[in-house]
Parts: sequence; structure tokens; C-alpha cells
Amino acid sequence: MDDLAVLRQEFSENEDAFLSIVIHDHRWDKEAFARLERAMRGVCAAFEESDQQDLPRWLVEGFWLCVDWLPDLTAHPRFPRPEPSTYYEAALTRLQELQYWLVTGTSPYLPEHVFADL
Repeated sequence: MDDLAVLRQEFSENEDAFLSIVIHDHRWDKEAFARLERAMRGVCAAFEESDQQDLPRWLVEGFWLCVDWLPDLTAHPRFPRPEPSTYYEAALTRLQELQYWLVTGTSPYLPEHVFADL
């Protein structure tokens, strides 16, 4: 499945989607997050390479939810955060950087940047 199709599923009501797990199960699923983040990164790179000018609304809204809504929900005192706080900080920072990349069409990373697994 290509990255855009993965994001369409991730930004839907699919019960296996990262955001659905966060909302309904009140937990951060690292594997689901990794799948989401990889697909977001892949779409950003593909759109930059093709100089994509028009972005689908559902895609922009999905990125927006990840950056503007997810941090508040997961920062709630009742939201379980079993990983070290540095993990969540790095994950949320990555999402901000990916949103910047999608919206501007230009990667905030140097060409030789290697993405660390979160």
C-alpha cells in the first residue's frame, strides 16, 4: 500500500489507526505511531519531489489533528505515558516538522538527514 493510502486509513475511523487508538483506547501505540509517521514522511517527500501544489483537504486536516490536537490530549494527566517523556517530545516535534514540510513543500531536514526511529 502506498503512503497516501496508508494516511487515508490512518486519518479515518479505522479502529487500527493511531488516532483512533489514542481517542478510543486512551493509549499511545508505538507501532501504530511509527506506521503513521513513516507514511507522513513518505507523502511529504513524494509531494516535495513532484512539486505538488494542491493538497487534499482530508490530508491537511489529518496533519493538523496530529499537530494541533494530539499534544493536548496526550498531555492530559490521565493519559497513560509509559515511555520516557523524551519519547513523546521527540514524536510531537517530528509531527510538527512533518506538518511544516507538507504545508511549505520544503523539507526542514538536510538532504543527508537520517531519520531516527522513535
